[in-house]
Amino acid sequence: MYEVELALKVNGTEVSLRVPANTTLLDLLREHLGLTGAKRGCEQGDCGACVVLLDGEPVASCLVLAVQAEGHQVRTVEGLSQGAEMHPLQKAFVEEWAVQCGYCTSGMLMSAVALLEDNPNPSTEEVKEALSGNLCRCTGYQSIIRAVKKVTRPGGTLAT
Repeated sequence: MYEVELALKVNGTEVSLRVPANTTLLDLLREHLGLTGAKRGCEQGDCGACVVLLDGEPVASCLVLAVQAEGHQVRTVEGLSQGAEMHPLQKAFVEEWAVQCGYCTSGMLMSAVALLEDNPNPSTEEVKEALSGNLCRCTGYQSIIRAVKKVTRPGGTLAT
């Protein structure tokens, strides 16, 4: 199998490693770096369980080859918290009961973070649109939408 040497930044840390050329970004994160927050779901980009941020944009990591991340920045759900302190959105998910089985949660969080970093005071419709690529079978979405809306302030700044 042909291998490639990769250098990228994952959650703010420079990473260099050698992987088979057909390795997906999801496999790079889970199997080579031990970051298991992104989940393997449909492996077709339909469910959103594997969403991570690539240079700040949400991507289905199951559809991105690791080599495509060469020289770029990847942010996973593990990169949201500051040590033991949860990200405000993670806190809101807990407070609003936006987590049940938890399988979709990391993808939902990453899609929502991308939205909030681009638009700190989104409308409910904008939240729904941003999360439209993430499927959840447990919560019915209302608690997730409430959690996302909870972390914004009228002035458009992320509540802390």
